[in-house]
Amino acid sequence: MSRKMIILAVIAMTLVGMAGAANYMYEKSSVKGVGYRSLEMVISTQPGFECQKLVEKQSGSGNVITSRIELEAERQPAGLDCIWANGYPMDYINFTSEQELEYMPVSYQTGTYDQKWVDKLCVQNYKIGAVMTEMYTHAEHLQKTTEVKTRGYNGQTETPCCNGVLEANINSNVIGVAHIGWISRDPEASSSLKGRHAEYGRSVEDLTGVFSIEKFIQLWGNSTCGAVSVDWLPCL
Repeated sequence: MSRKMIILAVIAMTLVGMAGAANYMYEKSSVKGVGYRSLEMVISTQPGFECQKLVEKQSGSGNVITSRIELEAERQPAGLDCIWANGYPMDYINFTSEQELEYMPVSYQTGTYDQKWVDKLCVQNYKIGAVMTEMYTHAEHLQKTTEVKTRGYNGQTETPCCNGVLEANINSNVIGVAHIGWISRDPEASSSLKGRHAEYGRSVEDLTGVFSIEKFIQLWGNSTCGAVSVDWLPCL
């Protein structure tokens, strides 16, 4: 094999490796029944602190009246010439959770399960230094719909300051303990803060009792992100 052919073969193998590195993940589920449930979902679009990350954990015993989850995620390796939504290469996670859960102890031959419902969701966008947490514990009743989308743009967009977006829409009714919060920090460590990340915003709310909650959280890399982040044709 000539030297030229060897070089072309190496280039081809490199391109195939890059193409194989792209990763698309999708899951849609619907669960109903009575008993004990334990669920864990962990999604990370990049290694280290360059990713979009989502962690969802749920456990409890009783009546699962409705449990629908839809997850879509894709990672975009640097240097791979793929074009996604709005014409820009990006990492993204779309997550929708619709739950109606009622607590009660259940017994089977394998044992007795007596745990009130726990539902924890954490979404991190390292591109813009934003994180959102929605958590319910000791829940006797939980009915909620949560929609989250997070984006990290890897290339140049029409608005250079827009390098990422994190949005969450929360609507819930709970008998138990609720914790909802978000934080915005500078993605770059500050020498004046001895390597720490400057904090620009924070919101934390804790509730114990019987509550109806509606929240919309919008954390953008820049106010001009709306030009490339808002989906004019959302899911119903």
